[in-house]
Amino acid sequence: MTELLVADSFLVANGKVRGLELHRDRFVRSCAAAGVAAERFWDEQIGRLPGFGRWFPRFELKAPGELAVQLRPAPPIGGRVRVAVHDGPDPRTAPRVKGPDLELLGKLKESAADRADEILLLDADGTVLEAAYSAVVWWEDDALCFPEPDRPLLPSVTAQLLRRIAASQGVEVAEHSLTPEALQNTTEAWLVNALHGIRPIHAWGPSAIDPLPNSHSALWQSHLESLATRLP
Repeated sequence: MTELLVADSFLVANGKVRGLELHRDRFVRSCAAAGVAAERFWDEQIGRLPGFGRWFPRFELKAPGELAVQLRPAPPIGGRVRVAVHDGPDPRTAPRVKGPDLELLGKLKESAADRADEILLLDADGTVLEAAYSAVVWWEDDALCFPEPDRPLLPSVTAQLLRRIAASQGVEVAEHSLTPEALQNTTEAWLVNALHGIRPIHAWGPSAIDPLPNSHSALWQSHLESLATRLP
């Protein structure tokens, strides 16, 4: 199997995408770090994406320097999510680059399928980094919180968009670390990514479902969707 060096995926819904410039920047920078210039390829292929329907294309850089695009129908959009915590150290080899660890993360997520929809990865000090396929964001009273950016995190486009929304709404943003136990006791916690947008965490492993009666997620999902712009 050809080694996947870089990948980037995003939701295209009727010709509109959230944070397309951020996806481009992340993919191009990661390709440049691998010694491949991808700007022209990205711009040409973006112009070929369908302007109708729902798609989840994946831009790829494979060894030894092959650029490609997989045009895939978008999977169903999920709602609330049940999470489990990975028992062990962060297994990723390149946490700041999307691509090299995707197969590993897929297997990790599948291993928790009987008890959770997603699995959380921890840093060496036992604090939450992110999930296999999502960033972690949470509320503490009226502050929107993120893990510290110097942690081994994938630069999440959706998390960056949430920061922009917070700035435009005058919402306080905080950055600090939390253990899984502390995360369970926050006002509300979300998993966020390019496909689903925001999914509130409603349960941990086999624990009882929390109805989340006062969730911020519907309003902030609408803010996210309002940022979608037409393909060039």
